[in-house]
Amino acid sequence: MSVRAKKGAKVEQSTLFDASVLGRPLPMVGEQKDIRYYGTVARNVLNGPETTGMGFWSVNPYVGCAFGCAYCYARYTHRWVLDRAATTNPEHEDMQAARDNLSPWLAFERRIFVKQNAADVLRNVLRHGSDKHKALLNGDTIVIGTATDPFQPAERRFRITRSVLEVLADHPGLSICIITKSPLVTRDIDLLKRINRHSSLTVHLSLISTDRELARKLEPRAPTPEARLRALARLRESDIETGINVMPVLPAITDQPQALEHLVKSVAERGASYVNSCALRLRSSARARYLPFIEQEFPQLAKRYRATYTFDHKVSAAYSEALRTTMRSLCEKYGVAYGYYGRNGGEAEIVEERFAGAEQLQLEL
Repeated sequence: MSVRAKKGAKVEQSTLFDASVLGRPLPMVGEQKDIRYYGTVARNVLNGPETTGMGFWSVNPYVGCAFGCAYCYARYTHRWVLDRAATTNPEHEDMQAARDNLSPWLAFERRIFVKQNAADVLRNVLRHGSDKHKALLNGDTIVIGTATDPFQPAERRFRITRSVLEVLADHPGLSICIITKSPLVTRDIDLLKRINRHSSLTVHLSLISTDRELARKLEPRAPTPEARLRALARLRESDIETGINVMPVLPAITDQPQALEHLVKSVAERGASYVNSCALRLRSSARARYLPFIEQEFPQLAKRYRATYTFDHKVSAAYSEALRTTMRSLCEKYGVAYGYYGRNGGEAEIVEERFAGAEQLQLEL
């Protein structure tokens, strides 16, 4: 899916935010009638551990994500931004309609905010000698894409993630991680190679199933599993450390041993640096989307899911341990490391606790 305007397509202008940084408003692209993209001027794009609640710094070039994954934990982050936009722009009819008529989970994937000045803000934050720059030189990691996919369709047109990578390429000695499920990341292999020469870089490709039809049902607008496997091969051929996030594993849907084995075998054959996994976690905003989805698409599982997730956002400890045992065994069988963050983490480090808790993330515009 691309957000490039088709020939003759109507491209509207958004005045939702002051776009003086670029000298003109960022266009609202009308290629897909149900998805609109708005330009916003961000106050901050590099959020520290005190904001993320995790042991890393985060960068999210967009707010919202058009991939529409049924299980996405980050949907709640969008409501604050949409409410703020509607409140500060009462004359903007689309914002009012989105706030009043779209459920929060749907607005997350239909109204995407583009941080058009992200590179300028990051460049200023990382000026040599700043406190944040010193912290990052001391080993803290920057993770790009904790609450949105940085290579979602909007990136083809707006290139915000690429501009962020261009800034990072000018700052040696950093530790950088990119999380995405998009093969568009390979467009920027030139920049990734530059970064890789003088910083610690790893890419986490998210892949929960190699079953194309099942993946389309779970992740309606995300790239196909085959496209992600091709991206993995290209990244590894370019000597970019690339791990696979089998996150989340969906109980009774993607956790069959034979399906997991096919996935591990497929990524191992393409040179995956390591594999990470964790079971589905459902906080309130994610439940509002995911449980009705289960009732519609997998009605035979609805009762079990509600019993599991009504009073807790996690599966049982026994299930989690069984999943780790299965994945560890499969990775040993196919010769790929399991459960590591990669060289960015220094010593071998379990990823599940580092990334699976990212639903605590707070966003700042």
